[in-house]
Amino acid sequence: MSLTESIKNFWVFLKKDTWQSWLVSLLLIVILIKFIFFPIVSFITGTSLPLVVVESCSMYHESNFDNWWSQNAQWYESRNITKSEFSNFKMMNGLNKGDIILVIKETIPKIGDIIIFQPNTDSTTQHPIIHRIVGLNPVQTKGDHNTQQITQNNNQQHLDETNIPKDRIIGKSVLKIPILGWIKLIFFEPFKDPSQRGFCN
Repeated sequence: MSLTESIKNFWVFLKKDTWQSWLVSLLLIVILIKFIFFPIVSFITGTSLPLVVVESCSMYHESNFDNWWSQNAQWYESRNITKSEFSNFKMMNGLNKGDIILVIKETIPKIGDIIIFQPNTDSTTQHPIIHRIVGLNPVQTKGDHNTQQITQNNNQQHLDETNIPKDRIIGKSVLKIPILGWIKLIFFEPFKDPSQRGFCN
């Protein structure tokens, strides 16, 4: 049997409505995404995590921008970040749990950028953090939904976002795709602490 005939027969098999063809199709999709799609996107964006699912509510805005700002203005204004300045930040309305974000390599960190960074080495946090830059030299971040910055003294995981070395910055968010990340999150929600499950509110 020639290669062309083998390919045709395989294609006919995939088009069949059987559990075997569905299983092989799913395996092919996983292989294509993991070994072809992600490496290509990673190469183009210059980062090891080109697509990231938002897994927490730390960047969530529970109301429209004006209402959100009135509740949070004092913290930002005390750091010389004005309402006008914040309203020009990318993704000024934050991120919601389940959003997928496109990440590119961060070359020159700027206040207002939403970055993805590896936790400090003495933190027990397992996953990268997605927060907005609120200070430079050193780079500092804060979750839009959080009332304060996370420091080693105010959390059990010993995470610190007040001094982020540039070599721990994975990249910055440039685009978000709402809701689609729940396709992944739904499988992990039952294993989370009850207080961390479900939609943001």
